[in-house]
Amino acid sequence: MVTKFNPTDVLNLPLVANLATIADDGSPRNAPMWFIWENDAIWLLGSTDTSSVKRVEHDPRCAVEIVHFDNDAGILLHLGLRGVASIDPMSSERFRRLLRKYLGNEDNWNSWFIENVALIDDPNGRLIKLNPKSFFSNNVSYFRTGPNLAWPPNPNNTSM
Repeated sequence: MVTKFNPTDVLNLPLVANLATIADDGSPRNAPMWFIWENDAIWLLGSTDTSSVKRVEHDPRCAVEIVHFDNDAGILLHLGLRGVASIDPMSSERFRRLLRKYLGNEDNWNSWFIENVALIDDPNGRLIKLNPKSFFSNNVSYFRTGPNLAWPPNPNNTSM
């Protein structure tokens, strides 16, 4: 039973996206990544030396899967995006918006993480951009509440 939902319900949450790409030998690869949805595209982080960027440069066909799962609340939303990706130069402003999505206000950011891992202004930073050619959404949030869906939450339902 496929029950669609609005993709922005998942795209705006600080979830992990799984980027599926194709290796040089044709085998599939998967990488969990933070993302931001802007301008009808999903933007994922990379750099000139990361394998995901190299694989997309070699073969830009890819898929992104995002799952919102909350066992206690009975929520299971699956979103799939498919298409051809491109590699763009890093935009430090877009990167900062992405970091705010996951880390909150900049005043609360871990300075060690920002200076040693995030490297916002690194000239080797890249963004993997996917303008999806297709979307697939399935709301299977009925495993605890079926046949009623647990998503979207019903503010009038006090039994959950």
